[in-house]
Amino acid sequence: MTANQTGISTQAVLSMRSGGYYSERTYGAKQAIDKMLPVVQDALTPDPAASGILRVADFGAADGGTSRELWFKAFQALREGGDGREIAITYTDLPSNDFSTLFRTMQGLQGDEALAYQKQLDGVFVYGCGTGFHTQLFPSESLDFGFSATAMHYLSVKPCEISTHVHATGAEGAEADAFAEQARADWERILLARAAELKPGGRMVCLNFGIDEKGRYLGNTGGQHMFNMFDRFWKELRDEGKITPTEYERATFVQYYRTLEEFTAPLKDPSSPVAKAGLRLVDAFSTYTRCPYETRFSESGGSMTNAEFAKSLIPTMRSWSETVFLTALDGRPPAEAQALVDEFYQSYEDHVAVEPAGHAMDYIHIVVVMEKT
Repeated sequence: MTANQTGISTQAVLSMRSGGYYSERTYGAKQAIDKMLPVVQDALTPDPAASGILRVADFGAADGGTSRELWFKAFQALREGGDGREIAITYTDLPSNDFSTLFRTMQGLQGDEALAYQKQLDGVFVYGCGTGFHTQLFPSESLDFGFSATAMHYLSVKPCEISTHVHATGAEGAEADAFAEQARADWERILLARAAELKPGGRMVCLNFGIDEKGRYLGNTGGQHMFNMFDRFWKELRDEGKITPTEYERATFVQYYRTLEEFTAPLKDPSSPVAKAGLRLVDAFSTYTRCPYETRFSESGGSMTNAEFAKSLIPTMRSWSETVFLTALDGRPPAEAQALVDEFYQSYEDHVAVEPAGHAMDYIHIVVVMEKT
């Protein structure tokens, strides 16, 4: 069945864990975003003679914590360069997103107040948009700059359940083909929406999970395979009769990791709808960010125990994946579903504590920089 047939769509069920949990436990995502500062500054060059309002957007921003330092430094550089334009930044995400934490963070009411640019810098205005990025979110030709990090690997709908794995990276045959086709169509929709929103000369920078030239992707960079571990412990609950076969299949991530070629194809083809809409490719490349939790463990000299490492690693995985498993169990009483999901993550943590070698959540991103002609 498709997501539409079952009534389940990305907008209906997807959310990062709230209350600041996501940003606090995804330091690797922040490191990957921080590395994009030169790319962002190249697009946001200070112009002391410019007038009007500089309109920017952070698409799929979750609680905003992972990109906050990037935006603070980018806006600070504009001010230091003599650019006095008022800045309007809109954070977009799904209606289920934790916008309350986002607004508190930007105003310095939560987290590091020194990075609260809405409070620290003059003429910066923060807004939220609770609609998914697969559609046009801003009036035509109104946006100067768009940015998205670790978000656009999410599909608009689940094309099918995966019967033998929890993620498209483990799918086969017709199921794999269905995810690839949905990802192709969604990427074209995303690009056409951004082409409509951007002003001529405006740029969009996407930092997306993907598959690099070595075949690596998130959690699969030479050690243990994170999604295989997810599948292993979720399958154990099924085989033990604790969850049903249907509940096992329903924990199919609504994600697809595109290759660099899949990302750039519609931008390189002059006959594509995207190219005809005015988007051109400026640059595209892959980046690798080592898992900070595994780094801390390996460099601890034995001062961090296996159990301490496991307890630090699993929450960063849980911060963005828990909603998938809870949704698969939404026919059960909430407390019962939560207990099963807790058991699932505890099994993973116990395994890492016994055999920590190779476990990490290294980040592989494909960076795509595009411009509206």
